[in-house]
Amino acid sequence: MQFGIFTVGDVTTDPTTGRTPTEHERVKAMVAIALKAEEVGLDVFATGEHHNPPFVPSSPTTMLGYIAARTERLILSTSTTLITTNDPVKIAEDFAMLQHLADGRVDLMMGRGNTGPVYPWFGQDIRNGIPLAIENYALLHRLWREDVVDWEGRFRTPLQGFTSTPRPLDGVPPFVWHGSIRSPEIAEQAAYYGDGFFANNIFWPKEHYQRLIGLYRQRYAHYGHGAPEQAIVGLGGQVFMRKNSQDAIREFRPYFDVAPVYGHGPSLEEFMRETPLTVGSPEQVVERTLKFREYFGDYQRQLFLVDHAGLPLKTVLEQIDMLGEEVVPVLRKEFAIGRPANVPDAPTHSSLLAARTAEPAPAEA
Repeated sequence: MQFGIFTVGDVTTDPTTGRTPTEHERVKAMVAIALKAEEVGLDVFATGEHHNPPFVPSSPTTMLGYIAARTERLILSTSTTLITTNDPVKIAEDFAMLQHLADGRVDLMMGRGNTGPVYPWFGQDIRNGIPLAIENYALLHRLWREDVVDWEGRFRTPLQGFTSTPRPLDGVPPFVWHGSIRSPEIAEQAAYYGDGFFANNIFWPKEHYQRLIGLYRQRYAHYGHGAPEQAIVGLGGQVFMRKNSQDAIREFRPYFDVAPVYGHGPSLEEFMRETPLTVGSPEQVVERTLKFREYFGDYQRQLFLVDHAGLPLKTVLEQIDMLGEEVVPVLRKEFAIGRPANVPDAPTHSSLLAARTAEPAPAEA
């Protein structure tokens, strides 16, 4: 099972000091977070994509390419890549290039994003969000698998005899997760292609995500990719830790109370009861995360959000240290217990390449 960090790259004022980091500081902080993730033995670093303040990660492949040059083992991913407003041709090219530079340590998460105004900035209409996601991914899927593509659709100019370059490393496209907070259409899309499904799992009660993941598993089997329990599922999580829970709650509360996303709403205690947010000791984080398997079944990837709401970099790096030293080793051990043999690991470039190599050659006519 894979464990890692995902970030949205927000630039938020620290409510305890009144200081707002510069964009330069925030960009460099995201790099430091990725390097720390590898240092402590985590598997994945994923960055969001945003094109509006107060966020900085407008060019994920640029950042991930820089991180690739400074790491050796870390899988580099996104959370998310905007399949609705990016040209599928450019996604195909950018991530294939990154795949080569990172020697295959690349996958990506497709999503529609959560910022409505981004659509007209890139010449699209938010009312076409789902059709854009479906059509654009259908094209991207072909661009990585066919050397020459003829294509015509609704939302971009046709392609005639087009070859996306560079071709995917070893002829193996990056593995794709489809991320969703609320859309069954995206769960259906992930199932249709046999791709992974990533449930954000930080804002809503577990019952909401149980429905989405259950639908994905059911449809994954329907399309003949395997049994429902073999579907590839990823989950988000949101944590803040200190040695004892009282200190964690006291320190995190001012950040929670004014956070741009959920501040000025339910209390911290209410939010922890109704969502997967865990503020407490490392032992409490382990206990809460292990329950995810009870709710959603065995799954392949767990990413944690730890660098938001104005938390200073020093504090975030301390959180990652605790994940690497006190949380993830226990989770690896506990999640392995009783895991059925037919439940696959999260796909990697090497596993996808091995599976392709093992495929029988097509019969001659």
